Amino acid sequence: MKFLVIYKTPVSVLDKWMETPPEARKEMEEKMGAEWNAWLKQHADHVKETAGAGKTKLVTKDGIADARNDIMMYSIVEADSQEAAAKMYEGHSHLQIPEATIEIMQANVLPGMQ
Repeated sequence: MKFLVIYKTPVSVLDKWMETPPEARKEMEEKMGAEWNAWLKQHADHVKETAGAGKTKLVTKDGIADARNDIMMYSIVEADSQEAAAKMYEGHSHLQIPEATIEIMQANVLPGMQ
């Protein structure tokens, strides 16, 4: 089964993070990056794709506008069940970020939408 994994952090937390001195940010980012890479190595057979989410454009019936949301990254993972996919993320380094969350939902391919 395929699952869409969304890594989220509130915009306000990211704004505050950017106020952290660059040398302190670099040290913490390197620590989390190393932990993420170790986690990824352990789960490489299940994680099929991961990417950072860039700047957001919001499209409505009224037009297109710049927007911000809490989505930082996404992954596509394969697991036997949603519970098994969720278990992989217990203790994930992303959760060290204040108020961060990880959402996992089954990716249901719609007929004719492939």
